[in-house]
Amino acid sequence: MKITAAVAEGTGKPFQLKSVELGAPRADEILVRVVGVGVCHTDIVFKEGQMIPPPVVLGHEGSGIVEAVGAGVTKVAIGDRVAMTFRSCGACKRCDAGDAAYCHTMPMLNYAGRRTDGSTALVCEGVEVGSNFFGQSSFATHALTYERNVVKVPDDIPLEIIGPLGCGIQTGAGGVMRSLACPAGSTLLVTGGGPVGLSAVMGGKIQGCSTIILVEPHAARRELALEFGATHAIDPKAEKDLAAAVRAILPIGVDYAFDTTGVPPVQAAVMGALAPKGVFGIVGVAPPGTPLPGEVNTAMTFGHTVKGIIEGDSDPDTFLPELMQHWREGRLPFDRMIKTYPFEQINEAIAAQHHGDCIKVVLVMD
Repeated sequence: MKITAAVAEGTGKPFQLKSVELGAPRADEILVRVVGVGVCHTDIVFKEGQMIPPPVVLGHEGSGIVEAVGAGVTKVAIGDRVAMTFRSCGACKRCDAGDAAYCHTMPMLNYAGRRTDGSTALVCEGVEVGSNFFGQSSFATHALTYERNVVKVPDDIPLEIIGPLGCGIQTGAGGVMRSLACPAGSTLLVTGGGPVGLSAVMGGKIQGCSTIILVEPHAARRELALEFGATHAIDPKAEKDLAAAVRAILPIGVDYAFDTTGVPPVQAAVMGALAPKGVFGIVGVAPPGTPLPGEVNTAMTFGHTVKGIIEGDSDPDTFLPELMQHWREGRLPFDRMIKTYPFEQINEAIAAQHHGDCIKVVLVMD
């Protein structure tokens, strides 16, 4: 079928809206008419780094309506409202343990830009276009996805903006609620107040953390973090020594820290702010070759843990419905971070998000 997709054609080039051919769903595939799709930093990293050879259709925070299902699909039916998330195999040791984000075939299923048999679901003017990004490639009016990718969305949830729960929001909230599992009364430091960091703040509030410190240069984001449950907000531009600024609030240091920036000096400063037995979770993408932060003897002496986190250690089938319930009950007002743009304004929306004019962009289809 003919669809419209935002095609990434290489580093430094804007997305191009093009008419492309999408193959019919195979036995294990689900055709979703996309209603909305979030723009995640990972999309930009893959586009600019050409981590999948262009041309390619990215997008991995989609939501929409099921229009067709393959013969082997039983989880959803035509007409179901769904949010799309990352793909996992469902059969390996990690998937069996509920650790879908660490599926043994995660890179192949999510980052290869093709089906597992090497085929692509998209063609434009006779040229194959990379597809299957995170098992969806939802920067398009329609996407092919899989049972492990989809979670049903109840009628009372706003479908057009729910897609970010599938990546950014579950990464931030899940990083605190699942990966770090911060207990009530613990202290938390979050570096970076973008959508992932602000979701982590909300997760800390849900967990009952007694002190939640956000580090973020944009004043509006610091203010929103305080409304979301942060007890303190630090402007890094006003502090020469971030670790000292944190210890001015908590002299012993923080029990848990969560970095969304990927900036090595920030990560190093966080290590200096940890309390004994402190745990540091990292989701920010650092430059290739960046070593783990901290000094090994200090980490040993104080029992520090540095932990990599993917997708908030989420099992989407259980965690996304939990996040939806938190939204219903007012504990996860993620919609306050979102600004919607028409799909055809994808390049303008990305520029606005990059410049800090908005926190989280969601592209909405006509």
